[in-house]
Amino acid sequence: MNAIRPQNRRVRTLFISDVHLGTKGCQAELFLDFLRVHDADKIYLVGDIVDGWRLKQSWYWPQQHNDVVQKLLRKGRAGTRIVYVPGNHDEFLREYYGSHFGGIEVVENDIHEAADGRKYLVIHGDHFDLVVRHARWLALLGDWAYVTALGISTYINILRRKLGLTYWSLSAWAKLKVKNAVNYISEFEEALTGEAARLGVQGVICGHIHHAALRDMNGVRYINTGDWVESCTAVVENFDGSFEIVRWAHSVRLLQDDAEREQKMLPAA
Repeated sequence: MNAIRPQNRRVRTLFISDVHLGTKGCQAELFLDFLRVHDADKIYLVGDIVDGWRLKQSWYWPQQHNDVVQKLLRKGRAGTRIVYVPGNHDEFLREYYGSHFGGIEVVENDIHEAADGRKYLVIHGDHFDLVVRHARWLALLGDWAYVTALGISTYINILRRKLGLTYWSLSAWAKLKVKNAVNYISEFEEALTGEAARLGVQGVICGHIHHAALRDMNGVRYINTGDWVESCTAVVENFDGSFEIVRWAHSVRLLQDDAEREQKMLPAA
C-alpha cells in the first residue's frame, strides 16, 4: 500500500498502544507512516507494543517490524521523551521497571500532566480485566479466537478490495454486536475511570481492549488509544491540552479517494 500522507504534524504528546509487533495482524506499514508524519515532545507506549505471547509460539519479525523499533529509537535520540508502560502481551518488560533501553523509559504506570494542568493516569489496563487476571487460560483462548477472526478478516478484505470496498474487521464488528463483549467493554471503562477517581486525577488513558474512545464518565475523562491491528488509531494531545483520536487508516483512505477523484478530473493528454 503506497499511502498518501498529509503534511507533517507536531503535537505535545502521542499515546500509542496495542501495536502487536511480532504478529501477522500488525499494521506496521501504516504505523510507520503515522510515525513519519507525527512528531511529539513526548510519546507514551501504552502496552502491547510487542506481542510476546505470539513470539513464544512462533517467531515472526519481518523487516517492517524492525523498522518500527528503529524509528522510535531515532525519535528518542532526536529529543523525544519516550515512556513505555508494558501490557499483558509484553509483560516480560515488567521485570525492568525503572530501566532505560535506548532512551526509552519503562514504568509500571504514569501520571501525565496535560498542558491545561489536568492530570491523567496512563496505564495499559489489563490489571482491570478479570479474565486476564484470574483466568489466564481463558485469556489465551480468547487470544487464539481473536487471531482466528483476524485471519478470516484478511480473506474477506481481499475480496472487498477487489470490489473497491474499504477495510472491515470481523472482530471489531463482533465487539459491538455481541452483548457480552459490549458489557465487557462497559465494565472495563467503569473500572478504569473508578481507579482514576480513586487516585484523584481528572482522567485515564489506557489501551488493552482495542476500542478507541474519548468520553467523560462519572466526572472522569476516559481515553482509550485503540490499536494498530484493526482500527489503526492513536491519541494525540495538542499544545492547548485538548485530546483527539487519530484514525489513521481512515484518514489515509480519504486522502487516496480525494487523489483518485482529482486524477479523474484531469483532462486527457
